[in-house]
Amino acid sequence: MTLLTPASVRALLTEHGLRPSRRRGQHFLADPNTARRIVRLAGVHAGDPVLEIGAGLGSLTLALRERGCSVLALEIDRKLVTVLEAEVADDRDVRVVAVDALAVDYDALLGAGPWSCVSNLPYNVATPVVIRLLEEAPSVTSGLVMVQREVAERLVAAPGSGAYGAPSVKVAYYADAKIVGMVPRAVFVPVPKVDSALVELVRRDTPPVEVPSRERLFQLVRAGFAHRRQMLRRTLRPALGEHAESALTDAGIDPRARAESLGLDEWAALARAEAAS
Repeated sequence: MTLLTPASVRALLTEHGLRPSRRRGQHFLADPNTARRIVRLAGVHAGDPVLEIGAGLGSLTLALRERGCSVLALEIDRKLVTVLEAEVADDRDVRVVAVDALAVDYDALLGAGPWSCVSNLPYNVATPVVIRLLEEAPSVTSGLVMVQREVAERLVAAPGSGAYGAPSVKVAYYADAKIVGMVPRAVFVPVPKVDSALVELVRRDTPPVEVPSRERLFQLVRAGFAHRRQMLRRTLRPALGEHAESALTDAGIDPRARAESLGLDEWAALARAEAAS
């Protein structure tokens, strides 16, 4: 199976009169060694069902098929779908679906699973796609996603770091996440202005904290990080009203603390304290 190279990516684009879309964050992987490395790090094997989001011209699709995986390839750009369908027309183990990964019904699409997600995510939607997978696709039990390095650092960040934010808390609730490798910008066509990183996600069997309401937990997290440099007694006032300071105190949290200093355990304690008041 021949994987895509810079020359073959450019040839496909020229043949079909296509130009990578900046609006959609399209940068096509064009290095067979990197594609194989991603598949190897994902830990998938022959016969495994794999969800690929943002399949593009098929760089990862072909590498996954080389490994023997069964691939469900999602792509929002219908022009790219036409190219990819032609590339895998004779392969019964690849299904190409023209769909928006931020709007698709994952339960209906995937069924019970388990699935692995192995994807080169478009830069402009990487974070919301990861969050939506964790929230709405429980049949996806593991994944390896390639995202820009800054996004990767945000997804796996720990409390107190500059990259730590609301997405970090949400990822920690649903999954174990870690960066398992870096990818230089030179392996893409066109070459982006940033390097990429590979993030491994393993879904937790159960959340590591107990809260009365998952939705309320994340409402509090979003409110806390809305003005991350301000003290929590102020940033949480819109969500908790005049009880903001007492709720923080009841949860064992210094009301003068800032959102970036709280780990998932502290956010959960706050959610429980609010519910008990």
